[in-house]
Amino acid sequence: MVRTDEELVTAYIDAHDQDAFRELVERHKDRIYGYLLGMVHRRDLADDLFQETFYRVVSAMQRERGGYEDRGRWLAWVMRIARNTTLDHIRKRSKWQDVDSGNDRDETSYWEQLPARQESADSLLHRAEQRELLDELIRELPPEQREVLLLRQETDLTFREIGNLTDVSINTALGRMRYALANLRKMLRQRERNTPSEV
Repeated sequence: MVRTDEELVTAYIDAHDQDAFRELVERHKDRIYGYLLGMVHRRDLADDLFQETFYRVVSAMQRERGGYEDRGRWLAWVMRIARNTTLDHIRKRSKWQDVDSGNDRDETSYWEQLPARQESADSLLHRAEQRELLDELIRELPPEQREVLLLRQETDLTFREIGNLTDVSINTALGRMRYALANLRKMLRQRERNTPSEV
């Protein structure tokens, strides 16, 4: 029988069940890492932030009387820690726009590492180009729009949870998502107009 996140959390906190914690991490690592990578655009930095996030998670969960209280969804709680870890890093580097925009073109995007079905080389190349373009356009979004988009895309948090996590109302979170999608569509149309058609 598959245990819920809260059952795994209880097993880890009450019985120090390391397997339960490993299962939690395994279940959610791709979502958390995807968010971090989307925010900082560098795999080495995302790796460091991922480790720092889980160091803080473990520290909080091991505190006497528990730094974690049953709040409904463990992932939302961890995402708040991941977000704070990322913001701490960004503040140290001064401002959002100082975050490296990822100029290393040899590095594949995070989504390209996910297992894919058997596809033709042309189809795979087209999808990789689309992912690369989407990653590039997401980087160009204003920071607050990019963050809401990544939280929704990577973690499947509800807009209420995203609002709580980012300290804004649900309507503001929804608005930022709408603006992010509208801006992405606008940037895509602009790219299509500027791309010469093949002869």
